[in-house]
Amino acid sequence: MASTEFWAAFGSVLGLLVAFLLGLLTMAMHNVRIKLFINKITAYLNPYQRITIPEHGAERLRRSELFVAVEAYLSDDTRIHAARKLKAELGSEEKKLQASIDDDQEIIVTSDAGVTLWWYAETEFPKSNVTSFSPGRKRRFYRVIFHKSNRKYVLDTYLPEVIKKGRAAIAENRQHRLFTNSPRSRSSSYEAEKTCWTPVAFQHPASFEKLAMDPRDKQAIIDDLTDFQEGKDYYERVGKAWKRGYLLFGPTGTGKSTMVAAMANHLKYDVYDLELTAVKDNTELRKLFVNTTGKSIIVIEDIDRSVDLTDVKPRGKKKDNKRKSSSESDSSTTLLRKAVDKDDDDSTKLTLSGLLNFIDGLWSACGGERIIVFTTNHKDRLDPALIRPGRMDKHIEMTYCRYEAFKVLATNYLKINDHQLFEMFGEIQQLLEEVDMSPADVTEHLMHAEKKGADTCLQDLVAALIDKRKDDAAAKEKAKTAEAK
Repeated sequence: MASTEFWAAFGSVLGLLVAFLLGLLTMAMHNVRIKLFINKITAYLNPYQRITIPEHGAERLRRSELFVAVEAYLSDDTRIHAARKLKAELGSEEKKLQASIDDDQEIIVTSDAGVTLWWYAETEFPKSNVTSFSPGRKRRFYRVIFHKSNRKYVLDTYLPEVIKKGRAAIAENRQHRLFTNSPRSRSSSYEAEKTCWTPVAFQHPASFEKLAMDPRDKQAIIDDLTDFQEGKDYYERVGKAWKRGYLLFGPTGTGKSTMVAAMANHLKYDVYDLELTAVKDNTELRKLFVNTTGKSIIVIEDIDRSVDLTDVKPRGKKKDNKRKSSSESDSSTTLLRKAVDKDDDDSTKLTLSGLLNFIDGLWSACGGERIIVFTTNHKDRLDPALIRPGRMDKHIEMTYCRYEAFKVLATNYLKINDHQLFEMFGEIQQLLEEVDMSPADVTEHLMHAEKKGADTCLQDLVAALIDKRKDDAAAKEKAKTAEAK
């Protein structure tokens, strides 16, 4: 009897609980409908519309071009005076201050057509379900508010004009920069996206005029670069991505890095110095590439040291372990190795196929007007697939210092032109044909001309060349003796 009463009471309580929950659900749904209805009424009665322009798009692979253009547009002197708080940084060539509106500011703009628009620079912290003691990075966006009657004008005329003026302002205040990819971070993906490249001002003084190289070779490179820079219509007509690859190879000290700087200064391009050993995998490499801009040179220096080609293709050696041999011949085998434990999450998983995709795959067509440069001391160590035409279109050998290159150095450091022929120039010409000395080593003997005088510097160079010729001869003789034994 007691058991029957208990279950009867329990059933009554359970029924009341279910009824209560159903009531709450019905009320919640009713409130949602009321809220939606109120929003519709408010939107209908509100005579204004707004457009939000986030700093990063939905996929957040790169900064929004529209956001960057709006930022430059609002930073114009005719509009920025309305903001209460500003940010300042050095502009082009670091000669003048460039101001822009700070976060959480309002600017009222009257367009050329007499339409009033309210611009807001706003920020918000991203919502996250993960508990953290430090807030995430603020997400920035611009918001423009205007009357509904001007919607067509704003979308079809005003915003395109904003983009045009913003791009013009960016070009006028453009400061050449050198970027390097930041080390991988354990922070959130959004944070990583925003810090994948770290910039500094690019102030390298190199120029083709001062580059120690045969003038005919220099002119050929300049012509090739100019054709590329002016070749947008050509690349579109033939259906190719607007990019070009250069392989700079030669011994240490022959001016490969200086050549890159001279190319950047000649074209007025930014430089992205890509450190492959800091790249986690193919996906990160792709994100790095997408976050580069047009009018840029992407450089991978000493690629023979970054890429372990022995893990890509066996060089005629028999392998006892078939599985190991198979993995080494696979193009998707990991290229980069680090001295880390097997369970270290920081070990790289970049592959040859990922690198090749970066150079000339589908992702290489994102954007345009990019030059990719590889430098190496040992061209023969690189896999032919990496440097074939279409990937590395032009191979430039940076040789030891010969007489034509020496004349450029003499002009730079000794202020001697081609018509001022010293008696020892003939001896130097002969020695430079016989002795392999890098332009960097030759420069070392010429750079103190203001203190020592040109004659003394030339005498020091001749003595150094003669000593090196003797050392080279002794080394060859020693090698012959060792080979005979």
